[in-house]
Amino acid sequence: MPDRLPGAPFVRRLPIELRADPSRVVVRPYVPGADDDHARARRIAARVMALSAAHVADELQGLMRDFGGHETQVKAGFRQRYAEVAGVIALDAPANDTQALLIGAYFSQEYGYEAAALFNPSIVPHPNQSGVPDGAVRFVLSLRAVGEGHVSSIAFRTGICDAAGWIVLAPQGERAVVPVIEDAALGGSRAAGVRMRCDDGLALSEIVIFPSTPAQRNGIEDLRLVRFTEDDGSVAWLGTYTAYSGQGIRQEILRTTDFASFSLDPIRGAAEAGKGMALFPRRLAGRYAMLGRADNETISLAFSDDLYEWPTGPTIIAPRWPWEFVQIGNCGAPIELDEGWLVVTHGVGAMRNYVLGACLLDARDPSRLIARTTRPLIRPDATERKGYVPNVVYSCGAMLHGRTLVLPYAVADSFTTFATMPVDQLLAAMD
Repeated sequence: MPDRLPGAPFVRRLPIELRADPSRVVVRPYVPGADDDHARARRIAARVMALSAAHVADELQGLMRDFGGHETQVKAGFRQRYAEVAGVIALDAPANDTQALLIGAYFSQEYGYEAAALFNPSIVPHPNQSGVPDGAVRFVLSLRAVGEGHVSSIAFRTGICDAAGWIVLAPQGERAVVPVIEDAALGGSRAAGVRMRCDDGLALSEIVIFPSTPAQRNGIEDLRLVRFTEDDGSVAWLGTYTAYSGQGIRQEILRTTDFASFSLDPIRGAAEAGKGMALFPRRLAGRYAMLGRADNETISLAFSDDLYEWPTGPTIIAPRWPWEFVQIGNCGAPIELDEGWLVVTHGVGAMRNYVLGACLLDARDPSRLIARTTRPLIRPDATERKGYVPNVVYSCGAMLHGRTLVLPYAVADSFTTFATMPVDQLLAAMD
């Protein structure tokens, strides 16, 4: 029977903590009032236009002094914001560049995107492995960053996992930048997607994927990244996540080949309103495969010929042990081993205790469960029980490095840490 220990004895918890930093901010759009005719927005713009040229220049200079830091980039953001609201404010006369910049500033605001929490990580090999020591791998870590109003966005860190399984994180870039939106249908359509790119020279840790469509307005949650290899050998990094509008959720997919340009598009079909969706890292018999949690209780498996069109699929794993009686779900993309498909799972037990386990699916028929852990791999210890959501450890994806499983995980929906474990001992602990 499962014991009450903090986890499996072969799990090595690393002395790393990634915690929220309220000083990191991005600039996001500000929309004044909820009036149907945008009268308040037009009044704000009219007040700016009524200022003298000297007064406009003085106000803009003060903004650059207080918020500039990277003046060219900040001005580009103000200019873009002006272009976005120009059709709404309907000026009687065109604004000159200085007026446009100041108007753009009035419709923008700084936002502490990770002021509250930094959690629910996933990890994948980095596209760039140049200069990495022998036996090591460079990785990308995605994180759910939560700020004011519990709005979630996607943040990134990078680092090296050495041959012994130790993690060294790269220094975080000093800036925080939202990619430039190149193409988006932002008019409220449920089918809206978005294309965005980042300026050259940005470190990945400086990039923040902030909600940018109506379906994402209140958050982009729990990205589950996977390095996906197509049948022709081409590689892309795909990530399923939950978009939250404030009224409802839907599943969407992020796609990138370089972590500099991104596409974010909705999933269609019965699985759209599910949770915990995670792609297999390649097609199976010519079809995409996905784990999910359509019923908020069990793990299901679905197949599709279209990356963006998904049924829910039948249940393949249900709760068995007391630590997962309330719910079992996958924690990221399945990992391919010679022995089968390794899936890290989460279980929810009494008093809403979240713990981490694992299972093994058949290599040829992943609907067949071969074995599963009988005890949690990781459960909250005495130092991990308290936080924004107590008694929770959770992950959105692990990475295989040789025969070591590298598992970043979140604690109490508050901060992120790491654990590693030998795959052979993990498999031996399954029944």
